[in-house]
Amino acid sequence: MYTRLCAALSKLSLVLAVIGLIAVILCVQWQVFGRYVMNDTPTWAEALAMLLVLFVTAFGLAVGVRDAGHIGLESMVALLPDVWRHRIEILIHGLVGLFGALMAWGGWQWASAKWTEKKPMLPVPDGIDYVPLVIAGILIVLFSIEHVIALFQGKVVEPSWN
Repeated sequence: MYTRLCAALSKLSLVLAVIGLIAVILCVQWQVFGRYVMNDTPTWAEALAMLLVLFVTAFGLAVGVRDAGHIGLESMVALLPDVWRHRIEILIHGLVGLFGALMAWGGWQWASAKWTEKKPMLPVPDGIDYVPLVIAGILIVLFSIEHVIALFQGKVVEPSWN
């Protein structure tokens, strides 16, 4: 059941990342159209595109952790005996989960501190820039736990796109 939840969260993250990427492209196209065709640059388009990039990156990062796409020393770990390989893989996922927890906590601290300030070009709080850190951090913790559980069960976490 936990794996199904993580798989659904990962697929949702992928869908949101793709929608966000399409929205970034549309914002940039609208800004170019406004600047060169209408001779009136929309000031909100660049700010919205930069905010969307933060969310796209956060969702992509989380999915990369679930699909074990993060940076690792696979060849070195593969050369270890099975007992040590298993321990090192658990350690790696534990450290990635710890990183995600620190990312979520730090993002929450910054979002809370900046929430009362307003963005100059968008009608949203300035703290929204840090919300992607919180979301990605929580997802990274959940996905790291899933990997550790799978290692103890002798299973492999299937990538999101399958």
